Amino acid sequence: MFAPASTLPADKPALYETLASQARAMLEGESDVIANAANFSSLVFNSLEGLNWAGFYFFDGKELVVGPFQGKPACVRIGLGKGVCGTAAQTRETQVVRDVNAFAGHIACDSASQSEIVVPLVAPDDTLIGVWDVDSPLIARFDDEDAKGMEALCRAFVEFGWKTAARKGD
Repeated sequence: MFAPASTLPADKPALYETLASQARAMLEGESDVIANAANFSSLVFNSLEGLNWAGFYFFDGKELVVGPFQGKPACVRIGLGKGVCGTAAQTRETQVVRDVNAFAGHIACDSASQSEIVVPLVAPDDTLIGVWDVDSPLIARFDDEDAKGMEALCRAFVEFGWKTAARKGD
């Protein structure tokens, strides 16, 4: 069902479109948000080169709390406006950080991380769900093409992985 990383397109837009398609197929019809988040994290972590962490922080109404992820143990709670994740959640804007050491207030959960991209997750009713966070041990691993691709992946997660689970209680 899912292509091995070695057979994925090298072109970033094509790569992200392939991953978004795989994510939609994987998430569609599954109503458990934890299962969806776990599989989504695994898909991205095992498909993209140069990552050391990929996962979710969900907003509990007060702060971001770590959710399913791939990588080393992570910080459990992050306040809004704190670090890259808290900034993305507060501003609701994707944060592409080429060098985390140059980001004032960066929270170093893993000292090996050198660059980071964080996409805010917002429900169709404009409610903050949380953030999608991806780290790399490489400086400047992420660029504008990655931002567009990660945002497309996150739209697929919100539509198929979150919205389906949210409708479960309807």
